[in-house]
Formats: sequence, C-alpha cells, structure tokens
Amino acid sequence: MKKIEAIIKPFKLEDVKDALGQIGVEGMTVGEVKGFGRQKGHTEIYRGSEYTVDFLPKIKLEMVLADDQVQAAVEAIVQAARTGKIGDGKVFVFPVEDAIRIRTGDKAEKAL
Repeated sequence: MKKIEAIIKPFKLEDVKDALGQIGVEGMTVGEVKGFGRQKGHTEIYRGSEYTVDFLPKIKLEMVLADDQVQAAVEAIVQAARTGKIGDGKVFVFPVEDAIRIRTGDKAEKAL
C-alpha cells in the first residue's frame, strides 16, 4: 500500500476528483492548505498599501491505495492538475505499513 499526497491549485479539485473516479479511486481526504514553493507568493495593494502574500491557497489531497493503483492515480492527478504554469503543485508517494478500518477491524488492503 502507498499513501499519495498531492498539493494542487484549488480550481483543479473537481478535474482531479473526476479523473481519479474514472480509474476507480473510491475515497480521498481533501483539505484547504496554504503554502508556497518556487511560486513565492505575490504582492497586492490594499487601501493604498502594498503588502506581500507569501502563502497561497492550495488543496491537499490524501489517499491510501493498493500498490497496483498507485501509478495510474499519480498519472491521473498530474494530467488533471497540470496547467503548465508555475504553482501547479506536487505529488508525493509514501509507503504505508498498515491500515485498519475502525468499524470492522479489517486490516491492510481490506481496510481500504
């Protein structure tokens, strides 16, 4: 099993969700986060004063998948989230040692 974490632009969430649904990904966790990488933020003017917005709004997707689904999921995320502009995001893949479904006690891939 592997955990996929993806940081994407907020307006790409529906595209990514649809792309993952088409390949059979049934569940994920989504959160609103803020951050920056090479994009570095930008400056804005508010009431005549210029200020820097360092942390930009992003969406963080998390999902744990069976090993045989990981490559297709990563490709679906990258294709659906890509705009070709700086700040499109990143995808991280981590090994998962175990998973337990609280309701039933199912373990490993049965818990997914």
